[in-house]
Amino acid sequence: MDTTEPVVPPNVYLRGCASRTVLDVIANKWTNLVVCALRDGPMRFGQLRRQLEGITQKMLTQTLRALERDGLVTRTLYPTIPPRVDYELTDLGRDAAGLFDGLIEWAEQHVAEITAARHRYDHRADPEPVAAP
Repeated sequence: MDTTEPVVPPNVYLRGCASRTVLDVIANKWTNLVVCALRDGPMRFGQLRRQLEGITQKMLTQTLRALERDGLVTRTLYPTIPPRVDYELTDLGRDAAGLFDGLIEWAEQHVAEITAARHRYDHRADPEPVAAP
């Protein structure tokens, strides 16, 4: 008699689904930018930090650790003095970079429309509260 549980396909809309934790990492702004910065080849920590204006050392460290943990980035330590560490995308990371390229392109193409919509929203007269049925 088979006592194994049926395999349930991933469904990000379910609270307990592991795919939601993957989405949490992938949907992060810094994840997107770090992965895209690494798509042209390995980089050192300082190079990444200079390229990604506004990221703190702590946030870059956390992002790189999360990406390494999830298999999107490899970290290579070279036994030199001083020690040298390179970060590079894995095949999985390169696959994700293709997705992120589309997001970045969309954001850059529509920034004027989004900015205008924000301005209209922020400067509209206060709407009447919506009455519950």
